[in-house]
Amino acid sequence: MTCVIAIDAGTTGVRAFAVDADGQPRARAYREFPQHFPRPGWVEHDADDILRVTVETLGEVAAELGAAGETVAAIGITNQRETVVVWDRSTGRPRHRAIVWQDRRTAARCDELRAAGHEPMIRRATGLVLDPYFSATKLAWLLHEGGVAADDDLAFGTVDTWILWNLTGGAEGGVHATDPSNASRTMLWDIGARDWSSELATLFDVPLACLPAVAPSSGRFGITRPDRAGGLTVPVSGIAGDQQAALFGQACVEPGMTKNTYGTGSFVLTNVGSALPDPVEGLLTTVAWSLGTTDDITYAMEGAIFVTGAAIQWLRDGLQVIADAAETGPLAESVPDSGGVYVVPAFTGLGAPWWDAYARGTIVGITRGTGRAHLARAVVESMAFQTADVVEAVTRASGTPPAEMRIDGGASVMDLLCQFQADLLGVPVRRAAIQETTALGAAFLAGIAEGVWDSPATVNATWRADASFTPAMDPADRDARMATWHRAVERSRNWES
Repeated sequence: MTCVIAIDAGTTGVRAFAVDADGQPRARAYREFPQHFPRPGWVEHDADDILRVTVETLGEVAAELGAAGETVAAIGITNQRETVVVWDRSTGRPRHRAIVWQDRRTAARCDELRAAGHEPMIRRATGLVLDPYFSATKLAWLLHEGGVAADDDLAFGTVDTWILWNLTGGAEGGVHATDPSNASRTMLWDIGARDWSSELATLFDVPLACLPAVAPSSGRFGITRPDRAGGLTVPVSGIAGDQQAALFGQACVEPGMTKNTYGTGSFVLTNVGSALPDPVEGLLTTVAWSLGTTDDITYAMEGAIFVTGAAIQWLRDGLQVIADAAETGPLAESVPDSGGVYVVPAFTGLGAPWWDAYARGTIVGITRGTGRAHLARAVVESMAFQTADVVEAVTRASGTPPAEMRIDGGASVMDLLCQFQADLLGVPVRRAAIQETTALGAAFLAGIAEGVWDSPATVNATWRADASFTPAMDPADRDARMATWHRAVERSRNWES
């Protein structure tokens, strides 16, 4: 049997995930890697840690498939998107820890650029808002405050590029490339011209020579070297940022289809087709994928929520309210409601639709009767409230609410969250039967390039729901809860000076 392996390089760990030609899982492996928080608001990774666990999980899955007599047709890569990796082309060594998408150290620089009047141009060219979330100001910080030399050996990439370069040879001929979905998150790529922007590179003082080539999301990038890729000599034929890959894995291949992934953060994406829309207040315009050529582009409208699943990690690791993330759902369900408690998990600022880098986490409504179950439920409900804000912004922009929302990600296993989300949105919520939709999307993109699947329509035919949730809350109750949530959000905003 022929399989495709996806490498899903997330924020806290890397998963290797193999699927067969029917889109069914055949093998999987997962490893976490350390997180580094050198200062408040700073988040870093060691790029060597990411590579190490990538090779370990890839080798484990390859060995399992080999023992079963199954062959590997291709590898797809999906990744945490805006995270910045810089390395030396001649030695292969990272020149600094990777600066993670959650990192807020460049908030003041973004303020300076905004005050200087640059945001409208950036918005038109990239579809992004001027926020430290994106790669450009992080890379600029590395080249100045971070002490990284902008010499001929400097290579920059998002995590997909770092992995691709190493699997295909590293300093001995590795492929230095990315795809449009990742390039469009750097704030250096013009999504209309479909190329790196010399104007943006000059604005951020970034040398164009350090940037990777941009190739189609579905197409052959290079061949892995067995000594660097768990014994595999196979083509890497698909790359996409994690949320765009999840949109593809959720088979949202037609305009208007919408998904949400409840991961470390949550990301609501709506397929808007091949025509580049005008920028929308509070939302991002991004490249979803390109099939075959970089001119064959599908765009998406996105609302990025910085903290959802990470709030559960905070309950576990920061407050020790729970010992294991799996306890969250049962604990939250042990009370009928949150007891009037609202948690705004703005631990690294607020993303869409607020885009407030200076917001900070807030808990309101605590009384003497508040217990750990109320706090857990308020954290779960905060995921749905934040998602509802983004969907409302998308609806205002498009004039049409989504007919349904397809969901995935670790927190989506909680029926409480799924039902509350349907109640707030007023539309059905459908949970994917295969939860690893991010990895699935990367596998589909690679498999289409190598002929395992013939088209997105074939991919669409493989999608199945695990469960569906229909709205049941009284609209007046929903409106009252949303109004109280917005009062809580206002108390979190502009907290940090």
